[in-house]
Amino acid sequence: MKNRSGGLVFSTEQGRMCPGCRQPVDECVCGAPSRPAGDGIVRVSRETKGRKGKGVTLVTGIPLDEKELKAFAKILKAKCGTGGTVKDGVVEIQGDQREVLVPLLKEKGWEVKKAGG
Repeated sequence: MKNRSGGLVFSTEQGRMCPGCRQPVDECVCGAPSRPAGDGIVRVSRETKGRKGKGVTLVTGIPLDEKELKAFAKILKAKCGTGGTVKDGVVEIQGDQREVLVPLLKEKGWEVKKAGG
């Protein structure tokens, strides 16, 4: 990245400015990781690999940004009554929760498919 000296860093109209994209800090697009667009299908699968035989339910393809995805994962965990996490855009819910999650995801209007066995 080039060192840009003399760039706008503060505007009385908009406040602090990002030196990289020259947008207000609140609207900065420099560090925003863009998730590749999927095929529009939310997939729900079960996996035990690397978890000492303990199964988790994986939900992939949810079309939300990182912040909204974490909030939505919290709702899903509460509905299932279990724990879980969000890793790299994939929601992991403890246990086999496919029967509970599929109707919840369909309520949101997304196309949902069960993947795997």
